[in-house]
Amino acid sequence: MKKKILFSVVLAFFKATIFFAQDIASEQRAVNIAVPNHIYNTNPFTASYTSEAQLFTGLHEGLFSYDPVTLAPLPALCKSYKISRDKKRWTLTLRENAKFSNGESIKAQDVRDSFIRLLGTRGAPFASLIDNISGAQEFREGYGKAEDVKIDVRDDYTIVIRLKEPMGHLPKILCHHSFSIVHPDENVYSGPFILEKIDMSEIILKKNPEYWDADNVKIPGINFTVSDDYPENSFKFNTGKLDWICGNADYSKIINKTHLQMNAEFGTVYLFFKMQNSPWTNPEFRNALIEAIPYDTLRKEYTIQAESLVNPLTGYPKVTGIADWDASDAAEMMKGARKKYGISQDEKLTLVFAVISGDEHLKKWGELLKEAWEPLGVELVMQNTTPDRYNLAIPQWNADLFYYSWIGDFADPLAFLELFRGGSSLNNSGWKNESYDNLLLEALRNNSIEERYKLMAQAEQILLDDGMIIPISHPVCAHLIDLSVIGGWKGNALDIHPLKYLYIKEPPKKKIPNLVKHSL
Repeated sequence: MKKKILFSVVLAFFKATIFFAQDIASEQRAVNIAVPNHIYNTNPFTASYTSEAQLFTGLHEGLFSYDPVTLAPLPALCKSYKISRDKKRWTLTLRENAKFSNGESIKAQDVRDSFIRLLGTRGAPFASLIDNISGAQEFREGYGKAEDVKIDVRDDYTIVIRLKEPMGHLPKILCHHSFSIVHPDENVYSGPFILEKIDMSEIILKKNPEYWDADNVKIPGINFTVSDDYPENSFKFNTGKLDWICGNADYSKIINKTHLQMNAEFGTVYLFFKMQNSPWTNPEFRNALIEAIPYDTLRKEYTIQAESLVNPLTGYPKVTGIADWDASDAAEMMKGARKKYGISQDEKLTLVFAVISGDEHLKKWGELLKEAWEPLGVELVMQNTTPDRYNLAIPQWNADLFYYSWIGDFADPLAFLELFRGGSSLNNSGWKNESYDNLLLEALRNNSIEERYKLMAQAEQILLDDGMIIPISHPVCAHLIDLSVIGGWKGNALDIHPLKYLYIKEPPKKKIPNLVKHSL
């Protein structure tokens, strides 16, 4: 079994290398990419935006990394691993040729140190994904010691991780940038590129010559233009100054429309309630509001409308989502909730909706919700902040309803359900439900994918029935990229495109018309 695991990951890596080794031009150059305009967080422990995740595929690397085609975990700094018979002990062997960009060898102690720094970083959103490591949650929450976290250094190139429960999807999680092996010095990197420059208008990466797989990184660097100027981005793409635009373009001005790449994402756009102000901490009041929303109007602009939190994977059971609505039923539900909790039928209830400044979609949603909820005696008030501050402000914001656009970080329902697990570092709602948490724990213990999915679907049903979220859509990602020029790029559901695989393709050889060949 151990040999089979090692063989499969090496074979997957070999296939990925072959796939991206075709048609590589003899002379490579930097790839030019336009990315959205916001303040980029260069700390992989605390960064949470998709655009930052894309950047980190170039700068930092962990024990595993994403397959460029399937996004399945590939061995990265870890060259092989084995699992104990009880499936709770993982022994991982590191590559002996792995180095940081400053030339220092990457050793087992660096792995442990990185994980400990992650767990000890306040506001690290994804740290709780490894709570299943013995001692990790206790240390992360401040009542345990670092030395009790069971990530043990056996020798320079062997690390042993001990789990509370079996966790077959551990490599999927460890692909995420939060679990990168990070040097204590800020400007030292473990990935295929180094950061040469970053400011509000551009980000420049250069190839890392110390990277363990540097021979297979073909391009000398990547130039990111940070821009939301749609017409200018489109002009630069049409004239060949940009190779790839991540979303921000005026598509009507693109000359060659075949360069538009669109893919459904493993993501969900939704609203969620925060458990801090009465009466919205009670499910009866939340469900009354949810029953009053005209979903045909709320979701009409979206290609893929969402009725649940988890964007269903193959084999994931169907849950009873949120689709039907009835204003009369909503009024009866609100009347019953007021009576149950001793709130006068005439009392005006205030609900604060936190929105992003200048976002027309959120403004329209707010107006729709305000109109739907006024007959229930509810006054909706909108408060706003700037796009770059919105997500960071949620934990301290005294509002009742928030917007989220969440892309799963690994292909598993847990990528969504972790957002509402009690004690999770991703849980911004403050909601906690013992039955929900127990189902997720039971799913963690189960080795059968079919059974895991059943248990997680039951947990999602509890979340939906408790009136915690208002699903709106499953997003579609759009990119402009000339795939006749750029190789190593493949659309996928996580919208992650590992930068190490990009290369410039060999231009097609032009045929000279009316040429007569003679043999001398």
